[in-house]
Amino acid sequence: MSAFGKVAVLLGGRSAEREVSLRSGGMVLAALQRRGVDAHAFDPKEQGLEQLIAQRFDRVFIALHGRFGEDGTVQGALEYLGLPYTGSGVMASALAMDKWRTKLLWQSAGVPTPPYESLTADSDFPGVASRLGLPLMVKPAREGSSIGMSKVTTLEKVQAAYELATQYDEVVIAERFIEGVEVTAAILDGEALPLIRLETPRVFYDYEAKYFADDTRYICPSGLPEAQERRIQAEAVRAFKLVGCSGWGRIDIMIDAGGEPYLLEVNTIPGMTDHSLVPMAARARGIEFDALCVRILETAHVG
Repeated sequence: MSAFGKVAVLLGGRSAEREVSLRSGGMVLAALQRRGVDAHAFDPKEQGLEQLIAQRFDRVFIALHGRFGEDGTVQGALEYLGLPYTGSGVMASALAMDKWRTKLLWQSAGVPTPPYESLTADSDFPGVASRLGLPLMVKPAREGSSIGMSKVTTLEKVQAAYELATQYDEVVIAERFIEGVEVTAAILDGEALPLIRLETPRVFYDYEAKYFADDTRYICPSGLPEAQERRIQAEAVRAFKLVGCSGWGRIDIMIDAGGEPYLLEVNTIPGMTDHSLVPMAARARGIEFDALCVRILETAHVG
């Protein structure tokens, strides 16, 4: 597709999610090439971004996950270079990467999200557990793919979970664990795709369950009542736009025993591997993987 010009697929990078990004980017690259796009792999860990100009790229598909790719840094550099790129802009990418600040914004706008507190080394861990209730999810505020996250079921384990999270970020939050059904809402060009219900025998939907386990169940259509699904989709789109996100992404959600949804976080560059959720939701809408990659590439913008 010559209309796109020469396309760089940014993959790999320097974050803790490098290996997943290499897999995502490799699959996107192959899909675009199958569609006749002049697409090439570009790993920012191996060469400077100025090479995008030197090598005369016209457009960028960002398949980087985590820091230095999903947090606004690469987006800012690409805007400086004047290169159109996929996904959300600088501000939205930075905000969505920060779970704490995303929740502050959502709370102010009335988006339902689990109660939480930020943690420091001086926090009263028993007090936090008492106020929020057990179990808790303790997580670094600015990592993805469940890296550094722990589900804590006893008071004695809160501090260990905090110390694990600080290996990845100095900003750590504790969040009430919502018992119930986990779903995810993929968003493509302003529209929510069919919800996917997730079931795993693990303690929670962790890194292993997301990318490698064969015992994770993905149920799409979700099986939720149609009216409930539409309501959750609309809330997901509203929350996505509140953060300033655009193009494509995914919002993770827990539904409690009473049927109430609680939005957990925004993923502005979700995985695009063979275990990934956005491609699965797109297929349920009749959009195959190669077509999905082209649809995302079409949304590339500057600023």
